[in-house]
Amino acid sequence: MTPTAEILGIGEELLIGRIANTNAQFLSRRITSLGGKVTRHQVVGDDVSAIAEAVDECLARRPSFVMTTGGLGPTFDDKTLEGIAKALGRPLVLHPEAFRMVKEKYEALSAQRGQTIELTPARVKMATLPQGSTPLRNPVGTAPGVLLEIGGVRVIALPGVPPEMEAIFEESVAPMVRGMSDAVFYEESWRLDGVYESELAPMIDQAMRDAPFVYVKSHPRREEGRSHIELHFSTSATSLDEGKARVQQCREALAQLVAKAGGKLSQITA
Repeated sequence: MTPTAEILGIGEELLIGRIANTNAQFLSRRITSLGGKVTRHQVVGDDVSAIAEAVDECLARRPSFVMTTGGLGPTFDDKTLEGIAKALGRPLVLHPEAFRMVKEKYEALSAQRGQTIELTPARVKMATLPQGSTPLRNPVGTAPGVLLEIGGVRVIALPGVPPEMEAIFEESVAPMVRGMSDAVFYEESWRLDGVYESELAPMIDQAMRDAPFVYVKSHPRREEGRSHIELHFSTSATSLDEGKARVQQCREALAQLVAKAGGKLSQITA
């Protein structure tokens, strides 16, 4: 089975061109590398009716996943959950587990700053979810992601802040996509020395453009007082040999780029 996904970006800043929709690009790359297929991108503004209409349209096509990005925060224009609730004809309710997640985040922030940060109605709003939702832990920020299952379609709402969106996806959503795919998953880890992560980013982008089915993630490491970068290559393919070949193509392309910058790759695991 090949799970399908539609991605719905939410935010006026996307429509007016203030920011690029890098979230859709990230999700498309990751879903593809996990053996899924993205069938549609959409963008709507911070309007409850527009969000509800777009979600209804997505659900009518019955993809495996509908993933929204943006609009989960505490401000007046964060309307994603309200729009999803309207599309499903469900009320918004305070979710105990989501409230615990938000409360713990602000307690930790209060301790860090040495002053109490109150749980205002705007902040509690981040724990007010469409009835029947499951909150998804946010390892980086405050607003949890949200999961609903509607007639076999998984609706997943993710924050718009890229590090938060990516962290929730990797921890909670990627295993769902991989679990629905009958493709073979293959991964390798390599050590990179001699190149800073800030220099590496455009090289990874180039290698992934040349090998679109492979996802590359960099992890800065420090051992015995020396820094290096761990590179994780992953893909899903119809066979193990195809997966290995895809990763090899991407890895060799990246190795050539980092070598020009004075860097070197060495394998950690296969």
